[in-house]
Amino acid sequence: MSGGMLAGTEDSDPWAGLVLRVRDARDRAAFAALFGHFAPRVKAFLMKSGADAALAEECAQDVMVTLWQKAHLYDPARASVATWVFTIARNRRIDALRRSRRPEPEELPWGPEPEPDQSEAYEAQEDSRRLAAALAQLPENQRDLIQRAYFGDLSQTEIAAATGLPLGTIKSRIRLALDRLRRQMS
Repeated sequence: MSGGMLAGTEDSDPWAGLVLRVRDARDRAAFAALFGHFAPRVKAFLMKSGADAALAEECAQDVMVTLWQKAHLYDPARASVATWVFTIARNRRIDALRRSRRPEPEELPWGPEPEPDQSEAYEAQEDSRRLAAALAQLPENQRDLIQRAYFGDLSQTEIAAATGLPLGTIKSRIRLALDRLRRQMS
């Protein structure tokens, strides 16, 4: 890749200019350059972290699709493109590990499920009511982050990108909120 292709980008991170071209103009050539550079590196990174070749390839493709779809979230003042891309890759690897650890049901029963015990149904309903009340008592900034993380299924890094808050602040607020919820639910 020649330096002329990166004219007008910051010297500290020549890839930032390409991500900004993807963000602003949906520039396919810029994306192709990013893909050609980062996809094999992400795949190698994932394989070094224990993923098999097929999973690493799938995750690398997913990371690059995420780069295309979420280029608007990239902020060159916060991180280099490599840091951003490898953070996405790390999160995808964690997601894949979580999925692989969930046991698959061996047999799906046919017909209607037995009616749940009324005391179990009442306990579940009561737990849901207590959780809703505990969530309502959280400060709004903590409640918003809990909802994004657990109900919106966003990673802390994605929340930081979406809110503009530092990742450390996100982590601290979520930790404080979970501690409050644990105390209120026990």
